[in-house]
Amino acid sequence: MSEIKGDIALIGLAVMGQNLILNMNDHGFTVVAFNRTVSKVTEFLNNEAKGTKIIGATSLQDMVSKLKTPRRVMLLVKAGSAVDDFINSLVPLLEKGDIIIDGGNSEYTDSIRRCKSLKEKGIHFIGSGVSGGEEGARYGPSLMPGGAEDAWPAVKDIFQSISAKADNEPCCDWVGPEGAGHFVKMVHNGIEYGDMQLICEAYHVMKAALGLTHAEMADVFEDWNKGELESFLIEITRDIMRYNDTDGKPLVEKIRDSAGQKGTGKWTAISSLEYGVPVTLIGEAVFARCLSSLKDERVLASKEITGPSVTKYSGDKKAFIEDIRKALYASKIVSYAQGFMLMRETAKELGWKLNFGSIALMWRGGCIIRSVFLGNIKQAYDKNPNLSNLLLDEFFKKEIQKCQDSWRRVVSNAVLLGIPTPAFSTALAFFDGYRSETLPANLIQAQRDYFGAHTYELNDAPGKYIHTNWTGRGGNVSSSTYQA
Repeated sequence: MSEIKGDIALIGLAVMGQNLILNMNDHGFTVVAFNRTVSKVTEFLNNEAKGTKIIGATSLQDMVSKLKTPRRVMLLVKAGSAVDDFINSLVPLLEKGDIIIDGGNSEYTDSIRRCKSLKEKGIHFIGSGVSGGEEGARYGPSLMPGGAEDAWPAVKDIFQSISAKADNEPCCDWVGPEGAGHFVKMVHNGIEYGDMQLICEAYHVMKAALGLTHAEMADVFEDWNKGELESFLIEITRDIMRYNDTDGKPLVEKIRDSAGQKGTGKWTAISSLEYGVPVTLIGEAVFARCLSSLKDERVLASKEITGPSVTKYSGDKKAFIEDIRKALYASKIVSYAQGFMLMRETAKELGWKLNFGSIALMWRGGCIIRSVFLGNIKQAYDKNPNLSNLLLDEFFKKEIQKCQDSWRRVVSNAVLLGIPTPAFSTALAFFDGYRSETLPANLIQAQRDYFGAHTYELNDAPGKYIHTNWTGRGGNVSSSTYQA
């Protein structure tokens, strides 16, 4: 009897790798498991994978020999040099037409480089975003593959079988060439930063301004999870509010208020600056984490610097809670609008064709930002694939209009009470900036021309750059123009 060959190999047996392997096994695929520390393979086969048809490998050569052709090898290892090291070790063992898949949180620029480099060697590369955490990996993640499109048919069945489903559709489809898969995952993570910060600000206002108990806040989040805000993050926030430590006190209040980050939110903010897209909310969410990490300085400052004399909201509590819900919803619309703006601009710059409706569907289930809200985004792009901004879609235009007064009340009251709401505030500032026919950048251009002869355009002659001798003492020679 001939030896059973694996459909796919997976390298990296941390919890995400193990869960993905078990998920693939559940869906009838034979997986070859390998880990650099080979003892982990034996442990996995004797415990979590016991009784399955998962095959263990003792070396990369052993792993490759146990695969069907074209060989499909998926890496779930730490982003950076570890990925390159494994790719370099695999290349001599593979043949033309074989496929290497990077399922880690790699920078999209690295995926572009790897895709081009491996193409020269005749090997296909796929960089795939994987979202959903441990549970998603085990029972259905959101998968965002991009890279060598010729390889998609060879992995499509595996990926779409193991992915989450929304309205019976797999939360996985081909994203685009080169680093598109990891780029879309990066934007997903940036939006995740924004969503988390917005929810934290809603919690902060309810706690500080209204003095709600954790049980009351849990009830509020539960109620919010039945409407437009229904989502995984609102759901888990409700659960966190209800979770008491062994002494009966809320565990969340015992957790140090200094947030960490793995870099993907920061990468999104950096990309937004590179491409000149005002993704202000995600930027503020990253900076809010940076500010939170200055814990010792903040403790000192809290004793030295005083804020407003009034710190509690004196109006109708119930009405203000509804205002907070609407402010959260409106800000969330802005966050997603900005994320899709960044994807649109990057796709234009790099010559990628991204299907935004399909991306919204990929995020409908399995991933951390999954929410009913994404169905509305999918509909917006299905209706108009060339939509320049979500805020111009009829549905979102009406929704934000309904929330606008509440949003302004929350931000203004937070300012008066001294409660920081950087994400709510910047979302509102972006909304007001985007809907403004005129902004004060005309004065910036005049200032730049005054001190540096950087020139400006006139309203009635766009594209024609001129310089004015503002003082009568300067010359008429202008500096070269540049775009921010």
